[in-house]
Amino acid sequence: MCCCICLCCDEYSDRLTNNLGLTMSSEINYKNNPLHGVSLKNLLTEIVDHYGFEILFAYLNINCFNNNPSIDSSVKFLKKTDWAREKVEAFYLYQFKNLPRASAEQFELPPRDRIIPQDQTPGMPAELSLDDAERLREKRAKKAAMHDADAGRHSNSDKRVSNHSRASVPRDSDPWAKWKK
Repeated sequence: MCCCICLCCDEYSDRLTNNLGLTMSSEINYKNNPLHGVSLKNLLTEIVDHYGFEILFAYLNINCFNNNPSIDSSVKFLKKTDWAREKVEAFYLYQFKNLPRASAEQFELPPRDRIIPQDQTPGMPAELSLDDAERLREKRAKKAAMHDADAGRHSNSDKRVSNHSRASVPRDSDPWAKWKK
């Protein structure tokens, strides 16, 4: 495996070919993808230099940015954890590079596999603050609570009646009796 995460790796190009059904030489303009050729360490260094670990933890809620953070330990964690790496890469694209949100089709792909349209170019990094992060966290918590409450309402109507109430076998009998020979 390569020491960086970039599109130059054979393993990664094979995965990209399988995900998109394209070859590396087909129709994709990699120059328009800000993640092309950028190692995870360089990407993280850029973000940390601009925002700092405190803002990264506040927005992304990944503990490697909170508990004794360093570039090297964070890169090590992110290389092992796909969901966290994708979250950081999406943050890089849509907050740091300030690109417009991806289409629904592109959003289904990992950030490194996304194709940025020709007319979209990276902009200046978004201005982020801890206050904004706290408001975003509260908004997400409310949304999650509403989702949980909604899921609870739906699951109560779908509950099945327990088999214990209909059981004809006395409770003191052997529950494994019918499986024993």
